[in-house]
Amino acid sequence: MPQYNRQTFDQVMIQNYIPANFIPVKGKGSHVWDQDGKEYIDFTSGIAVNSLGHCPDEIVEVLKAQSEKLWHSSNWFTSEPTLALASKLVQHTFAERVMFANSGAEANEAALKLARRYAVDNYGYQKSTIISFKQSFHGRTLFTVSVAGQPKYSDGFGPKPADIIHVKFNDLASVKAVIDDRCCAVIVEPIQGESGIIPATAEFLQGLRQLCDENNALLIFDEVQTGVGRTGYLYAYQKYGVTPDILTTAKALGNGFPISAMLTTTEIAKSFSPGVHGTTFGGNPLACAVAEKVIDTIADDQFLTQVNLTSALFKAELTKLNEQFHLFKEIRGEGLLIGAELIEKYQGKASDFVKVAAENGLMILVAGPNVLRFAPALNISEQDLLQGVDRLTKTLKCFA
Repeated sequence: MPQYNRQTFDQVMIQNYIPANFIPVKGKGSHVWDQDGKEYIDFTSGIAVNSLGHCPDEIVEVLKAQSEKLWHSSNWFTSEPTLALASKLVQHTFAERVMFANSGAEANEAALKLARRYAVDNYGYQKSTIISFKQSFHGRTLFTVSVAGQPKYSDGFGPKPADIIHVKFNDLASVKAVIDDRCCAVIVEPIQGESGIIPATAEFLQGLRQLCDENNALLIFDEVQTGVGRTGYLYAYQKYGVTPDILTTAKALGNGFPISAMLTTTEIAKSFSPGVHGTTFGGNPLACAVAEKVIDTIADDQFLTQVNLTSALFKAELTKLNEQFHLFKEIRGEGLLIGAELIEKYQGKASDFVKVAAENGLMILVAGPNVLRFAPALNISEQDLLQGVDRLTKTLKCFA
């Protein structure tokens, strides 16, 4: 019997999570083993984080090498890995300037603060409105959870930050109805993740770009979940052909090692002059060394081509399963961020599917109460993918 088990969580941890009944103790590639030695195929990659799988050899070697050099020095100093990663992000994106933090929420917090500061610097304090979208998700700080369009996450914490408007996603008319010269920023996920894997249309994002330009507002893309290859492009904005003013990235950037970044232009970045914003751990050499290797690997054209091929195979397999069991109302998503919305009979019961899948040796996610979310490692092999599909088949049989 292990010294620590699932019951230990209930005894010593704050109960703001409800983790699975099993405890993973080892992972390699797309395989995970629990305390009892049971093996699972991982279709979650840590919520789109472990995009190169668990403990990839090349990343482990970078981590080991940097761990013997320099872990942390604070932002009183810079480091070679920090500058190397920033240079790679500038090289591969629209950005000219980069700031590092530790999580998606922190990157979004920085982006929202920068947008407001830029507006104050250039237009005055009256330009403070932020437009966001219903059912969006941008993190768990008080600012980001208030900007996100899900009151269940923001209610109950006292007064919320002001001048935030929530409108309907993929509905340009609802944005046109509220945007004016007081708007400092529009923040959007290219694919709404937590609310059900709902992709934006190209016309919607193009329209947002035009409206922001017309009203001197900044367009912020939250690519915390869609970034670093997840959609088959290094960043989703490249797929849509719409360039934001600020982009946030996290999750897959460190393949499990905590790191995030906010990307923007030189002109906008001027509003974060020395002392205006900061972070103790952001940009530490250990995280940046790991993330540079991740970017080098995933930014490769051949790698991204393979992501799209794997995506096509996965969607085809899910479609075949649906033809057999008729449990999905819709299959949607881009690259290897895929959502399968359950039929009316099983609305609200997505978590039941997750539990049965685990019993069958498959790790999957939900995206809200009605949608199964699949986000396997971007480099998952065809053999592992099909093995996971076989276990999903056994799972769906239990509900058909």
